[in-house]
Amino acid sequence: MQVLNRPWGAMHYRIDGPADGPVVVFANSLGTDLRLWDALLEEMPGIRAVRFDKRGHGLSDEGGGYGIDDLADDAAALIEHLGLRQVIFVGLSIGGMIAQSIAVRRPDLIRAVVLSNTAVRMGTAQSWADRIGAVRSSGLEAIADVIMERWFAPVFRARPELAAWRNMVVRTSPTGYVAACEALAAADLSAQTAGIALPVMVIAGDQDGSSPAELVKATADLIPDAAFHVIPDAGHLPCTEQPVAYAALLSKFVQGYSR
Repeated sequence: MQVLNRPWGAMHYRIDGPADGPVVVFANSLGTDLRLWDALLEEMPGIRAVRFDKRGHGLSDEGGGYGIDDLADDAAALIEHLGLRQVIFVGLSIGGMIAQSIAVRRPDLIRAVVLSNTAVRMGTAQSWADRIGAVRSSGLEAIADVIMERWFAPVFRARPELAAWRNMVVRTSPTGYVAACEALAAADLSAQTAGIALPVMVIAGDQDGSSPAELVKATADLIPDAAFHVIPDAGHLPCTEQPVAYAALLSKFVQGYSR
């Protein structure tokens, strides 16, 4: 296992793929760890994939209270630690917010950006307060089934592997989950994201109950020349539900911006 020591603690990361492949850095969604991308990477064996667990998720330490820019700083520190430059950065949900932040604040590290199932602002203050209250009072088990309905299209929810995704959520640190919810509740990246000056591709799922396609498109519309794609029969995690379709979009994008 590989760990980067940050001021807040240990940050777990993993590197897969050929050393000479184009480097793609992946940032995960709320309530998932770096395994979120497993199915996609099976479809993209030629890339050099860098994945990490953000604070309070997976095998990383809790990391205390933080905002989206702090998570972007963690990602930037990892890229610099590995001696990388001009990577392609892919972020999903809160990972997409991390991608928006790092694209504006550290464009020296990024060649191009993929914003997946994300927006400049997600949810409302009340919706996040309600979720935080539920987790603090009853744990993640209390909201796990609702999350599954928001994340996945009905066809996927009928598959046996749904249980593993539910377990991933339930076994996430409640403290880490709440901290990420607080970061999301406070985030409004409208001004930042409108200033992105890098190539951007934006991806949505047509059955996403967490970040509906129209919300994702509204963010794409803020960014000059951003490409926008909707993956059919997919919810909030299309890299898992429709990895072949997702890989087709990402592979073409990576090829277009690789050295």
